[in-house]
Amino acid sequence: MKKVRIGLLGAGRIGKLHGENLAHSVPNADLYAVADPFMNDATREWAASMGIEKCYDDPEKIFSDPSIEAVFICSSTNTHAEFIIRAAQAGKHIFCEKPIDTNLDKIREALAAVEKAGVKLQVGFVRRFDHNHKAVRDTVASGVLGAPNIVKVTSRDPDHQSMDYIKVSGGIFMDMTIHDFDMVRYLAGSEVTEVMAYGAALSGAGYDQYGDVDTAIIMMKFENGALGVIDNSRAAHYGYDQRTEVHCDKGCVQVSNDFDNTAMISSGEGVTLAKPTWFFLERYNNAFIAEAKAFTEAVVNDTDTPVSGIDGIEPVKIAIAADKSLKEGRPVKLSEVG
Repeated sequence: MKKVRIGLLGAGRIGKLHGENLAHSVPNADLYAVADPFMNDATREWAASMGIEKCYDDPEKIFSDPSIEAVFICSSTNTHAEFIIRAAQAGKHIFCEKPIDTNLDKIREALAAVEKAGVKLQVGFVRRFDHNHKAVRDTVASGVLGAPNIVKVTSRDPDHQSMDYIKVSGGIFMDMTIHDFDMVRYLAGSEVTEVMAYGAALSGAGYDQYGDVDTAIIMMKFENGALGVIDNSRAAHYGYDQRTEVHCDKGCVQVSNDFDNTAMISSGEGVTLAKPTWFFLERYNNAFIAEAKAFTEAVVNDTDTPVSGIDGIEPVKIAIAADKSLKEGRPVKLSEVG
């Protein structure tokens, strides 16, 4: 079996998750090197346990290694576009966590570098690879229910992130809802043309200190005529609430949450079920494995990646439009944000 030699850029929470999957669950992957500016003994021990041969504190060591065919960019968001450009210039295929950047011009510059170099790029919108959401998309795309009319996404985190994180997160739309903006495009099979966003800081946790909200409703229009709605909460408290639904001409397809178990306990006091899985590490780990497999298979087989550069820029446009709508209190067309 041909293997793709990979350099991992970033060894934080998401970098380690991808690293463990590449090392243990992706047959076509040869995870050879990791670079992190905060490289330390604990990270080196982790790398050794993954069978990673090289540890660096300088990403240039990975870009300059001709034996490395591809990179996984799992570093901080402000490095993504720069690392895409460097990897493309070095002729390496690229997997990049979302978002590529929060600035459209920087994203366009990175995508231009990828196109010029002729390398592959896959953006890490992992929920497309979830078994439930993919089943909804496949049903809609098959046409068996006719054209989509209403696309609904519920996405609620189980608990608050730290305020230290929130103040640098870029806001709920760019940090959290970005996944949902990709999901509605994926489910509808169409681009968003207009956004109306409402938001409030209702929890008292301090989001308003940073000009952010913890609760949001976003309504959308699509090119194909469908309508969409996303509802978000930063803290559901009962688990990671991830539901999708598409109502079509001839019927509806919807999925509920994954649960820790499916036992239903019935008694005179009532009927109880387990809570939804707690957070994305539990809920989507199989999807993380599936997206990594899809990327390495695209490199090995010289096929297109399933989540392209266009998929990297369109959700950012929607996030910018949603933020503008929230601040200005009006519907915003996507054409207004480029």
